[in-house]
Amino acid sequence: MTKQSNILLGVTASIAAYRACDLLTELREKSYAVTVVMTRDAHHFITPLTLQSFAGTSVVDDFFSVPGRVKPIHIELAKQSDLILIAPASADVIAKLAHGFAEDVLTCTILASTAPLVVAPAMNEKMWENRFTQENVKRLKDNGARFVDPIHGHLVCSDQGMGHLAENAAILGVVEKTLK
Repeated sequence: MTKQSNILLGVTASIAAYRACDLLTELREKSYAVTVVMTRDAHHFITPLTLQSFAGTSVVDDFFSVPGRVKPIHIELAKQSDLILIAPASADVIAKLAHGFAEDVLTCTILASTAPLVVAPAMNEKMWENRFTQENVKRLKDNGARFVDPIHGHLVCSDQGMGHLAENAAILGVVEKTLK
C-alpha cells in the first residue's frame, strides 16, 4: 500500500479563490490528504468555513487558529506536507516568497518546508506581465518552484487576457508529476 500524499493548499487574495473549492474536491477524489492555509486577505474573497467544508478539515488562517497547539503550526505543517500548492497565487505572495518574506502562516510554512512548491498564479494581465512579477517568478523557478502559468480568459476587470487561473486539470497534472 502506498502512503497517502499530504498536500498543503495555500489560498491567497484573488478573486479566483472560489476555484479552490473545486480543486479541493478533485484533490480529495484522487485520495490526497489536503490541509488548507489561507492568507488574511483571502478572507475578502472566500470564507474559512467554505474551504473547511470542501477540505473536510479545519482551515489554518493564523498562528493561533488551532487551539491547544504547543508546537509552532508552521513547522508542523512544513514537516507533514509532501507538496505545497498555492492556487490561486497572488502577485503579492509570489513577491513575498521570491524575497524570503515570512509574515503569515503560509509564507512561514513555505520557508520552513523542503516539500516541492507548485504555484498557480491568478491576477490581472498587466500585473502578470509586469517585469517585477516576471523577475519574481523567474527567481522562484530558479530555486525549484514549479509554475502552472495562468491562461488567457475572462479577468475580473472585465477584460480578456493572460492572468486567468489555469484549469484544474493542468494544475493537477503538475501536482501529480511533481509527486512522482
